[in-house]
Amino acid sequence: MKNVLLITLLLSLSLATQAEVRTKELINFGWLFSAGDNSEAMNKDFDDSQWRTVDLPHDFQIEQDWVAPDASEKADNSDQGANIKSRLSSRGFKEMGKGWYRYHFTPRNEWKGKRVLLDFEGMMMLGDVYLNGEFVGKTDYGYLGFEVDMSKGLKFGEDNVIAVMTDTREPRNSRWYTGGGINRDVHIVTTNPKVYFDRHPLYIVTKANKEVFVQFSHCWFEGNPDSISARLKITSPDGETVVDKVEKFRRDKRLRRQELSFSKVDIEDAKLWDTESPNLYTAQVELLTDKGEVADVTASRFGIRTIEFNPEFGFKLNDKKVLLKGIANHHTLGALGAAAYKTAIRKRLAMLKEWGFNHVRTSHNPYSESFLELCDEMGILVVDELYDKWLNLYCGGRGNWQEMFQHDIPEWITRDRNHPSVILWSLGNELQTYTDLPFNDWGVTAFKMQKPLVHRFDTTRLITVAMHPRGRSAFTNDLPCPLAMVTDIQAYNYRHMYFDGDREKFPWMNFYQSEASVADMGYNWFAMNLDKVIGLAYWGAIDYLGESQGWPAKGWAQGIYDISLEPRAKAFLLRSFFKDDPLVHIAVIDKKNEVMWNGVQTGNDGMSDHWDRSDGAVNDILLYTNAEEVELFLNGKSLGRKKNDIASPKNRNQVRFKAVKYESGKLTALAYNSGKEVARHEICTTSDAVKLLVTPDNAHWAADGLDLQHVRVVAVDKKGRRTVRCSEDLKFTVSGDAKIVAVSSGDHSSNELNVTNHRKLFNGSAMVILRSGRSAGDVTLTVECAGMKTQKIKFKTE
Repeated sequence: MKNVLLITLLLSLSLATQAEVRTKELINFGWLFSAGDNSEAMNKDFDDSQWRTVDLPHDFQIEQDWVAPDASEKADNSDQGANIKSRLSSRGFKEMGKGWYRYHFTPRNEWKGKRVLLDFEGMMMLGDVYLNGEFVGKTDYGYLGFEVDMSKGLKFGEDNVIAVMTDTREPRNSRWYTGGGINRDVHIVTTNPKVYFDRHPLYIVTKANKEVFVQFSHCWFEGNPDSISARLKITSPDGETVVDKVEKFRRDKRLRRQELSFSKVDIEDAKLWDTESPNLYTAQVELLTDKGEVADVTASRFGIRTIEFNPEFGFKLNDKKVLLKGIANHHTLGALGAAAYKTAIRKRLAMLKEWGFNHVRTSHNPYSESFLELCDEMGILVVDELYDKWLNLYCGGRGNWQEMFQHDIPEWITRDRNHPSVILWSLGNELQTYTDLPFNDWGVTAFKMQKPLVHRFDTTRLITVAMHPRGRSAFTNDLPCPLAMVTDIQAYNYRHMYFDGDREKFPWMNFYQSEASVADMGYNWFAMNLDKVIGLAYWGAIDYLGESQGWPAKGWAQGIYDISLEPRAKAFLLRSFFKDDPLVHIAVIDKKNEVMWNGVQTGNDGMSDHWDRSDGAVNDILLYTNAEEVELFLNGKSLGRKKNDIASPKNRNQVRFKAVKYESGKLTALAYNSGKEVARHEICTTSDAVKLLVTPDNAHWAADGLDLQHVRVVAVDKKGRRTVRCSEDLKFTVSGDAKIVAVSSGDHSSNELNVTNHRKLFNGSAMVILRSGRSAGDVTLTVECAGMKTQKIKFKTE
């Protein structure tokens, strides 16, 4: 069983020594929770005996009932950027409110005389923290972490209570589903009380693909010496020690906090970090006392790589041109809501990489630390974004944004700057929708205020803002807005058609399509000058909660992957130009897309990729392909052979066969290069479902209390073919040390809850997500469905 309860950062010292220097203990388990507000819940002696026990990460909103709009609720079109169809449409039709958490613990004796910190990675949307009834800290922007010093408030030898109030704020305080509660990890950290590293203390810069510069920040109170010594140890991706040295530094006694830098280190024949070989080094720094003893220690992974942006080529990684093939989505994880499970994040990133993506834009807020760690490990390039609008309304609603950014930027940059996956900072999104931004100048002054603060903590990356409209108006071809004239990168949402014209007027501009419409997929890729642009990020490629186009849809339902991560037919169009392997895929057009959002056509035509149709049905057929020619057959009879119109950005990789009349049987597509078959796809009319296929995704399920098992259940006919007509209800039962944390089917209009033990099949498919306990052993999942044999699948947690 993996032990995650005690994590130390000391890689070279004995366990006994580690415990004396710095500890980091995960306290995600055994919290007490109560929904709603309670003015007495912060008190130490408050009676919480009736509260229920929860484990973090936790999203209390995802558990709540859906709240349908009443007849009086009308769309609010007064704010185009908010896209409000009814009171809770933007927030996923979950009611707003507060939730309280309480954690009981007895301080360990070894903590006496230590500096004891409580470290929250984040909470939605904001929160207040109390220790034994005393207020000790808060966050007004729960997408970022914070810490509080508990040292003076601990009561040794007795029960202590951490109480946390979390608040989702009001419906208008976000334009999407944020979730609610303590949705990321919480740790207790102990250090030396007088000599210690500051929060996020390391700053690691690499140059020329071999030079490494390591800076550290620390606090020193004991003895106030003239100098200190520090040890730097760097290990390679293979675990080999490549640097091990001690340096002495003169101190400025006037400073409580000081930043110091080791002399440059050259790592010859360095293993570079890139999207295909994401090699990671580790830098460990020890603070040494005048006696040579370790006072504190910290470590950070980093990658050796160079990044370069230039209007002549867009973006280079290690001197090689790379196009960003990306996605822009919110931080939530489908049926899991806002709870930041590392396993679920890994599953999404692995899926994206398999489909040809290499990039994520963290729209429009910082994601979890686990997300960036995984992007580092998997070779995903990140545009790291801090805010949506620069307005109090969208920054938690409790603080003044002009004061918040001065706190938020240092935490954000110092937290994320060592991640090689992060290649750009983005300070905001679609600001031009609001002409009354601070200083009433389209955001120029606000940007110029923030940029020097970013550079105070990192000078290695450029800074942008995602703009929509790209000009002062969404509908005119005037000059770019004033903000586009001052950002380092010109990031336009949905306005790739202006790239060439703006480049001609302003040759210094460098263009990134920070949001691209999936409705226009293909065209918005091929129409760009791919030799010069940076790339793009497709908006909402995965369905998510919130930003609903209207009840009963619980959120954005226009993606090329549904909310349970099943690919829709149009995902294969993207695959045809994001990947090189030969492909053809059949898409049957059921209805024309007419969805508009924020002045942009979004979503897809109503397409499916099955051949279970009604007699007399007539449909257009699209074949997605990257081959030269395709041929369509119905029950062995050719319906024609057509060329891929590669010269047309609008039609490329999309070959249409009009008015195909349904016949029961088999529809087959063949793709040809140079006259030879290179790919095929066929869909068949199926018979009634007779069996459930149950497929887990995690072969090494850890008994750490955090790991997930995503289990897909599919109804198939007697030939083993998925039967999309089957919509029977499934019931799930678990025995052993594991529990159900979510169910999903991809049906965004279903009124079924996500946190329950049953789910109807949708298009013949459903998914149940299990969370492991902390005792290794056998776990059995039972799946029952009327009219079909009960399925049991056995696991072992390790």
